[in-house]
Amino acid sequence: MIWRVSLGALLLLVAGCGTEAAPRSSEYEIPPPARQTVTPIPTLTPTTCPPSGAAVTVSVVDPALGHRAVTVTLTNCGSKTLTVEGYPEVAVLNEKRKAFKLTVAHGSSYLATDPGPSRIRLAKGNAVLATVAWSNTVTYGDNNKGSYFAISWRKGVAPVIWPEYVDIGTTGKITLTAWNPKAA
Repeated sequence: MIWRVSLGALLLLVAGCGTEAAPRSSEYEIPPPARQTVTPIPTLTPTTCPPSGAAVTVSVVDPALGHRAVTVTLTNCGSKTLTVEGYPEVAVLNEKRKAFKLTVAHGSSYLATDPGPSRIRLAKGNAVLATVAWSNTVTYGDNNKGSYFAISWRKGVAPVIWPEYVDIGTTGKITLTAWNPKAA
């Protein structure tokens, strides 16, 4: 009998909850989102066009769940059409500008899809992109941290040294996509 009274009291208590009339939806107005101004993060740009006519720039690091990537842009700033083919040449340098021993893989990564190598004729003012990706995985050993990228748009061309924090962890591996007209 006590159980029935307790159950009844509980049902009355629950039934009494929420008896206040719900406000009409028109009583709530959602203000428009505040207009945000985006301040672009400046990147270094070459001050002059190199003799090759190929200017290489690197974006800021895009981090995601321990993975990192930068977009490398090759712009034809010269007067002649450039033929771009395959993958950029990339090295990671320490603060003394000495190269790390790395495995450089060509292909897709967590942050970019590789379209594969192709031959691209790049007219004056046009650009192509490639992605350099790595994981900040730390297992047994020293955590490697680079301070620069050394990037050549093709084999045999002097690299552009670009300041960038490259936390490659202990994997010692970076992955490159091929040059392509669109971000991968």
